[in-house]
Amino acid sequence: MYIRLTQAEEPLDPETVDAACAGGPPVRWLAMAGIAAPIWFTALVILQGLLQPDYGHVTMPISALAAWPLGWVQRLNFYVFGGLMAAFAVGICRAVQPGRGGMARGLLLTSGAGVVLAGLSSWSRSADGGFVEPIAHTVGAFMTFLGAGGGLVALSRRMARDPAWRNLSAYTLACGVTMLVLFPAMGALAMRDGAPLRGVAGLLQRLILLVWFPCTLVLATRLLRLDGRPARWPAPGSSSAAPRSPRP
Repeated sequence: MYIRLTQAEEPLDPETVDAACAGGPPVRWLAMAGIAAPIWFTALVILQGLLQPDYGHVTMPISALAAWPLGWVQRLNFYVFGGLMAAFAVGICRAVQPGRGGMARGLLLTSGAGVVLAGLSSWSRSADGGFVEPIAHTVGAFMTFLGAGGGLVALSRRMARDPAWRNLSAYTLACGVTMLVLFPAMGALAMRDGAPLRGVAGLLQRLILLVWFPCTLVLATRLLRLDGRPARWPAPGSSSAAPRSPRP
């Protein structure tokens, strides 16, 4: 049985989309990457804090963990998290109705690349015991948070046109905008020497993650529930779309 989407048939019910999309590429594995990424990252940060009690979760950003004796754990954390989030970016953008120019995909992949860059240029200690943050690490941080926030905003616009994702578009937009506001605010108010909120820099960073990570889990869970099958949508003004693959 083939299902065609015509102008008269819009919108499709999400359950119809589920049934029509069986047999597509294994996007479910990319959805599972989106579920695993925040859990993996959070677990390793908590573990490092337990193993290194002089590290302060409230006062220090997560990147500072790389400057401790077990810094290789945080570098590994960055690499794995960045790779998983890049995989999830491919999956979520494949499943949601396409938009123009692939902006959402590009921004979310930029975010994943920024996490990896943060691991490659991690914090270290100077001879006097102070922290050293390479410029490349700062660039990676901007790529990570602004890429993720901007990617969620761009993705939300595509979700609003997709019946299987429309009810999550406002939430995704709110999360993206919040990240785009909080990250520059954290940089201005907490990351500079002498900044008024320097003593709670770690807490402010975790507030951003408290927005980003639940949003990622919600989207990845929806993607997994829909089995991540990519939809084909008609071009504006066309009468039909290409037929979907039948259920095997």
